[in-house]
Amino acid sequence: MAILSLVEVENLTCERAGRRVFRNLNFAVASGQVMTLEGANGAGKSSALRIIAGLLPQASGDVRLKMAAGYAVSDGDERARLTGWMGHTDGVKAQLTVEENALFFAALYGARINVAGVLDHVGLKRIAGIPSQYLSAGQRRRLGLARLILSNRPLWLLDEPLSSLDAAGRRLAAELIGEHCDDGGIAIVATHETLGLDAARFFLGPQ
Repeated sequence: MAILSLVEVENLTCERAGRRVFRNLNFAVASGQVMTLEGANGAGKSSALRIIAGLLPQASGDVRLKMAAGYAVSDGDERARLTGWMGHTDGVKAQLTVEENALFFAALYGARINVAGVLDHVGLKRIAGIPSQYLSAGQRRRLGLARLILSNRPLWLLDEPLSSLDAAGRRLAAELIGEHCDDGGIAIVATHETLGLDAARFFLGPQ
């Protein structure tokens, strides 16, 4: 995993369909830290994550990923290569088994990580041979967590990661985020719910 020292957002403004979603966002998150993005529906939490990930262009402002080696990455495509993404859609291919999906993710990211061990860690080893079309929403969410691990990327961006998970799944998600940051990663999480982690909080309000 590349070593990322800081995510820096400066004067970030987002517009969608001619409407200003938010303006002049400023925050920084350092290696080893978790930050939650909080606010009402429509405040722009998902849009902010997508801009940081390089999936959506900003109207103005800058996003910089500062590497421990001393250089900074600001180009959206380059940021995307350093980002593990967990959004509302899980990217699971329904016709593939749980294990086949995980193997696909591992190949996509070039991960040199034991896939069976990852599936065991997220509680899916027992159903590894089941076609993913038969998974519950919570099981699909766990597969999304496996994808994050297999991405082996320093910045995790998670949009409502606790959605559809039971109590055990929520504890697992928080544990994995904590482990990632303990290893020097950074996590920015859009959520309406408490993660149960020591996290900085940033509130998006009406514009």
